[in-house]
Amino acid sequence: MADGDIRVLLVLDLVLSAAFAAVALYLGEMGDFVAFTLQNLAIATVVIAALTYLVVLRQ
Repeated sequence: MADGDIRVLLVLDLVLSAAFAAVALYLGEMGDFVAFTLQNLAIATVVIAALTYLVVLRQ
């Protein structure tokens, strides 16, 4: 496994987590499950990024 710069990995994690959260919130809003707000997007992004860090990036 190639080791990368952790800063690049964390930025990439945040960007991809935000994109995934945006899609999930958009679909949730279409189904009337959740409102698509910046606060919900920020919370979902942090939760997904933290889970990704704990499961994948932590050594």
